[in-house]
Amino acid sequence: MSNVRNLVGLRPSSEKLSHYLESLASRAPTPDAATPEVKAYPDAVYMNYYGLGLSLLFSPRPGYKPKAGLTLSELDKDQLVLDSVDIYNIPKRASSDPKSKGSSSRSAELAFSSFPGFPITLDVGGIWEDKDNKVHTRPPQLQVTLQTTGKEFVQCLGEPDRKGGGAGPSSGSIGIWCEWSKDGIMIEFGGDEARGPQAWERGKDAVWKVMTLFAPQAGK
Repeated sequence: MSNVRNLVGLRPSSEKLSHYLESLASRAPTPDAATPEVKAYPDAVYMNYYGLGLSLLFSPRPGYKPKAGLTLSELDKDQLVLDSVDIYNIPKRASSDPKSKGSSSRSAELAFSSFPGFPITLDVGGIWEDKDNKVHTRPPQLQVTLQTTGKEFVQCLGEPDRKGGGAGPSSGSIGIWCEWSKDGIMIEFGGDEARGPQAWERGKDAVWKVMTLFAPQAGK
């Protein structure tokens, strides 16, 4: 399955999902990459596949409220539905690199390897209208690689429906992010280009670090 977003809506017990994870794991350097760390809560269950650069967020079906701290075997997998997929693109840093330390969010990101299933193919066909009311036609698909930049996302998808981040000092500020709600795509960007007061001017050259895929939201 080349279009990862087609996984959204599946249950953890789905053979299609299991086959996809096994296929990814065959390309990962660690032997237990297909075994997730589970974080269960009454309203959400996260399955983090650190060796695959993948985090799956499952929503419980109505009437099912998992107890906090349940293990994978204790969950009722038929009562969970995949709500969104986080894909990580985390460049390796030397342990002596000061940028590898700092915020708790940065530490959490470093727990993930980069996703091994590139390129990521997204079906994005359609049109978009720029600020001058000029209509642009999208290509049928967007091929995302480890090096895809903000400029390339916007050239293909058009201006995002929502965006934020980038304000404040370069140190400690939130990196810029863009969401194309109607496409079910949110991108967080990394590197120095994505932070600080001039982040939006430099952001066109920033490479993505986290991609969240979810069901397209009509009317957003």
